[in-house]
Amino acid sequence: MKTEAHSVNKEKQALIIRKYMQYLKLEKSLSPNTQEAYKLDLEKLLRYLESEQTGVLEVNMQQLQTFFAGLHDIGIVPRSQARILSGVKSFFHFMVLADYRDDDPSELIEGPKIGLRLPEVLTVEEIDRIIAAVDCDKPEAQRNRAMLETLYSCGLRVSELCGLKVSELYFKQGFIKVEGKGSKQRLVPISPRAIKEITYWMQERNQWRIKPGHEDTLFLARWGNGISRIMVFHLIKELAERAGITKNISPHTFRHSFATHLLEGGANLRAIQCMMGHESIATTEIYTHIDRQMLRSEIIEHHPRNIKYRNEHK
Repeated sequence: MKTEAHSVNKEKQALIIRKYMQYLKLEKSLSPNTQEAYKLDLEKLLRYLESEQTGVLEVNMQQLQTFFAGLHDIGIVPRSQARILSGVKSFFHFMVLADYRDDDPSELIEGPKIGLRLPEVLTVEEIDRIIAAVDCDKPEAQRNRAMLETLYSCGLRVSELCGLKVSELYFKQGFIKVEGKGSKQRLVPISPRAIKEITYWMQERNQWRIKPGHEDTLFLARWGNGISRIMVFHLIKELAERAGITKNISPHTFRHSFATHLLEGGANLRAIQCMMGHESIATTEIYTHIDRQMLRSEIIEHHPRNIKYRNEHK
């Protein structure tokens, strides 16, 4: 009975959304571009509600607060958060206006402070330019390409990148083991392109002189120990300048770009939070709701790197 009721509610939800789009066009007289923006932002909420097994008729304020907290956690900038909140508020205002609901669960939700600034987000083309700026004549060129590709394709913190171990690469399964904040470990899906770049690096790494104690360290400095966070920071600054990119970026910018590109591509919000290792009050429960195969499918399906890889290998 519950499944049937859920199916009926989904049909009604689809009808409500069609009516809402008509409302934006005919009564609010919004431009086609603005209508599309409202629709895309609403779809982000709908994907989240689907993962929560609820819908627009049943959702409450606490669930909406969790959704918006999740946007913050994965690095969506305050201005974009505010835009999404505006679209969600417009939708629930319509639902009350059209007698689909008696209450507006978004009414008391406050928007983010626009003054708060998060790191810039790079486009896929800008990331490609940064990686292409690696000097191929230097002995560490392939290491640098592998590091940058892993940083972006897996959404890692720079400390997590520097701490990667050779023994914790599970390429056959499509995962790497990452040690995040508080020494907590998680499995992160890795893209075919990142696997390829690391495989090339491993071939060169075997020729390097490795200091005792660093035999299992994946990314090495020239003198044979593990690469440091500050070295990665300076590398990215140097390559961005060489690529003609004037944005104020850091290794963390790659992580924010990873999350933003996945969300824009349609990935599940909770899956993104889990892949990035967030543990805020709003996100701890994801570890019991999302299995590893689902995580991998989210990255493989929605990450720009994998979309491009599939197109190149058709």
